[in-house]
Amino acid sequence: MPAPHLAVEDLFAPPTRVRAEISPDGTTIAYLAPWRDRLNVWLVDVDGATEPRCVTADDNRSVLTYHWSDDPRWLLYEQDRDGDELWHLYRVDLECPEAPAVDLTPFPGATVVGFETTPARPGKGVLHSNHRDPLEFDLYELDIATGELTILAQNPGPVGGWLSAPGGELYAQTWSPTGDMELSQWDPRQGQLRLISTFDGADYPTAINPFRLTPDGTGLWLGSNRGRDHTRLVRLDLATGEESEVDSHPTLDLDERSSVFPTIPSPLIQDRRTGELLGVRYLGEWQVIHAVDPDFAEVLEQLEKLSDGDVSVLTGDRGGQRWVVSFNHDRDPAVTYFYDHSTGESRFLFRAYPDRDPAILSPVRPVTITARDGLALPSLLTLPLDTEPTGLPLVLLVHGGPWHRDSWGFDPSAQLLANRGYAVLQVNFRGSTGLGKAHLKAGIGELAGKMHDDLIDGVDWAVEQGYADRDRVAIFGASYGGYAALVGASFTPDVFAAAIDVCGPSNLVTYLRTVPEFARAHLHNNWYLYAGNPEVPEQEAELLARSPLGRVDAVRTPLLVAQGANDIRVIKAESDQIVEALRARGVDVEYMVKENEGHGFLNPENNIDLYHAVERFLARHLGAS
Repeated sequence: MPAPHLAVEDLFAPPTRVRAEISPDGTTIAYLAPWRDRLNVWLVDVDGATEPRCVTADDNRSVLTYHWSDDPRWLLYEQDRDGDELWHLYRVDLECPEAPAVDLTPFPGATVVGFETTPARPGKGVLHSNHRDPLEFDLYELDIATGELTILAQNPGPVGGWLSAPGGELYAQTWSPTGDMELSQWDPRQGQLRLISTFDGADYPTAINPFRLTPDGTGLWLGSNRGRDHTRLVRLDLATGEESEVDSHPTLDLDERSSVFPTIPSPLIQDRRTGELLGVRYLGEWQVIHAVDPDFAEVLEQLEKLSDGDVSVLTGDRGGQRWVVSFNHDRDPAVTYFYDHSTGESRFLFRAYPDRDPAILSPVRPVTITARDGLALPSLLTLPLDTEPTGLPLVLLVHGGPWHRDSWGFDPSAQLLANRGYAVLQVNFRGSTGLGKAHLKAGIGELAGKMHDDLIDGVDWAVEQGYADRDRVAIFGASYGGYAALVGASFTPDVFAAAIDVCGPSNLVTYLRTVPEFARAHLHNNWYLYAGNPEVPEQEAELLARSPLGRVDAVRTPLLVAQGANDIRVIKAESDQIVEALRARGVDVEYMVKENEGHGFLNPENNIDLYHAVERFLARHLGAS
């Protein structure tokens, strides 16, 4: 009996409820749920004595990130406008539900990053803002109740990020011209930086994660792979610069994905009241959590009994007794529970998609593929249900970044494609993060080279295993994955019968020259190190040689391109120029532009439009068995 047909609308509609967190006092649960077809923040009493109430009111764009304050009166959330990534921080007064949200950072053209609260400063928060100078982020302390912003450090020019210790000491992250990351103490009176430690930037192409002050302010917890392949948790002494191990796993890296996606939990689990370390997350085929606090070890043992998924969002009250936990799962995402450690009782709260039977979705299976030079490529394979997995059309789904990784869990793109009869392969090509330093650095200089060979080796593996029909293979990705799709169509057109590019760079030189100016300092340790600097003539030539736009004459693969008009990372011109060049040659190109989107699509109606187009496009050029 064939698997039930999954509607695009069901897979890409907003979840019913998701991302629940318990309040610090343990009385209230916040979560995201639809209001006017956009995710907003809702509250409900822990005991369910009152009806849930919506406390934010954004009908333009979903709220994805919110913050409890230590005062139960205030809740904060972050929002941009139509994907422009100019983030503002808003405050909601939970005692006056009729009052509109207050924009605490009402600075036109500026953005806020890195907002956080600490137990040492009740009622306060710190944030970075570039409203004084668009190219420089200053550090501010926010009084949450009054909205007053006090500047703690004005950027002298080279600082990429700040840390503020409980005693008032300030620490700065800077980047050297060679791409190394430097940590220094800032002396505001002298206007000078005192170097504490230097880190090889090529080891950290996105960010060092975690990179967090210890509660006493004398040390820094950070993910370090100094002298070893895998990233462990160390404490860096801010007086001496010496590192000492806090925790490690013999074969896995710390789970660093939150450095790319802030909605993914940090690798550190900390006490809500004191900030002390409770647990550390590692990621392999599945997640592993090391409990470093004996009381939390007892809590974790009970929580992990609630689901066979990975612990995802996890929050406890200040007493460490009441917990809300959601689980990452390949077929049943964001199943969420309440657990009271004082009584040992647990209670199911909700599923993200309560009307969908997980059994009609396809299991996601970790597999390892060997590249042609012997490098192991951890990958994921998703196959259609109730279909003989032989000679299927294949979709190679390529992750973005490229400094990111695909990991086990729910992926609506993979589930839709598997439901339509396609085998889906996700390859963690060299240059992907979280798989060891050697795997990461094997990607240096290999865009459109060995990084792409790894993808082709994945296709060959799927064909040799009998899963895939070599003549019916598509490549599909967003951001770097979109670039990879364009590389597939232009560098290896004989391999792919179709290609789908969502907001991918088509010319690496024009892409790097249009990165927002405030973000360019961060290019030194990733794009400039791994691919090249367009301001260096010989490297510019190499970047052009690895750009799909320069190889349009080789393209004969049908192409679907999707782009957000407000994308500040990969601007619309990157898609415009490849579409125009290919159409001038008579190549079949379908082009979708959404005026109210940025880097990737967020609004459900836009994703639904996109995936209907994907469904039609692949059926036309691959067909499903």
